[in-house]
Amino acid sequence: MGGFNYVTKETLEQMKIELQRMKSVDRPAASRAIAEAKEKGDLKENAEYDAAKEAQGLLESKIAQMEGIIANTRIVDESTIDTSKVSILTKVTLTNLTTKKEVTYQIVSENEADLKAGKISVTSPIGKGLLGKKAGEVAEVQAPAGTLKFKIENIFI
Repeated sequence: MGGFNYVTKETLEQMKIELQRMKSVDRPAASRAIAEAKEKGDLKENAEYDAAKEAQGLLESKIAQMEGIIANTRIVDESTIDTSKVSILTKVTLTNLTTKKEVTYQIVSENEADLKAGKISVTSPIGKGLLGKKAGEVAEVQAPAGTLKFKIENIFI
């Protein structure tokens, strides 16, 4: 995959909106905070000024990071996803063979992972263990608690 992030169109749009907000709202606010702190006098012991400068530095690095992520992001066309095996952006219904519990996960890129939303990273132990498997197969996943076995029930979009 050569270091690209593969995301859906919606995710890319959200990232662009977030970047735009940081540039058009947060950046001017950071500059204003610095200007206001400067007006309060002696910069040597002006904690507000230091904090404002630091916040601006953090914001700039967040903007640069987001720009980098967006530059390396490719949109996945959902119609081209192969559901005969587990791959990025497929949803997988699994049965945990130990607990007999059924779960459904979506395999996503690292920065989209959100366990509460059922989105697991392609780089996580479970994500890695499932990739390339077909329905009916059993995936063995090395987890901190030992080996987990998942039977793959269904792969879909």
